[in-house]
Amino acid sequence: MSLPAAASWRHQDSRTGLEVAFFTEHDGGWRINGATTAVQGGEAWFVEYSIAVDAAWHTRRAEISGRSATGSRRTVLEADGGGRWRVDGVPDPRLDGCFDVDLESSSMTNTLPVHRLGLALGAAAEAPAAYVRAGDLAVERLEQRYERIGDHDFAYTAPVFAFSCVLRYDEHLLVVDYPGIAVRLP
Repeated sequence: MSLPAAASWRHQDSRTGLEVAFFTEHDGGWRINGATTAVQGGEAWFVEYSIAVDAAWHTRRAEISGRSATGSRRTVLEADGGGRWRVDGVPDPRLDGCFDVDLESSSMTNTLPVHRLGLALGAAAEAPAAYVRAGDLAVERLEQRYERIGDHDFAYTAPVFAFSCVLRYDEHLLVVDYPGIAVRLP
């Protein structure tokens, strides 16, 4: 499936800010470079990312840098494509079985599991992810679930946050409406 050269989102409701991402084909997969900045709960942060996914949409590498009131940080996540991860060069077994990176700061990263899973209408799947927090770039495991309920609509659940919504995507399977989080800009 093709992707546009770039996409952008406006954060809404839970935070105020913008995200911009650029997509380039890379080694049979994609490289996604982007940046997002916001104010959330009175705290400002900035996150820049470079994510490489292979032809099957498994995240293989994510380089993330950020700044908040607590200082500047950088982290690198590397995956073997088989569900095993290294965080800053150190194996992290908490992430075993994850195939996607999910950045708290990013709506774009919700496109990764949707592409990778290729769900048929009515199908659902668990999609645990290596989750990176916006303010301090802490990495943890995030259990989440996607169910395809329409051509471009997916029911999304993240139990740890007691959060569920319907994510609406475009023809490229990029999020256009993430209720309470962001909307795609034209």
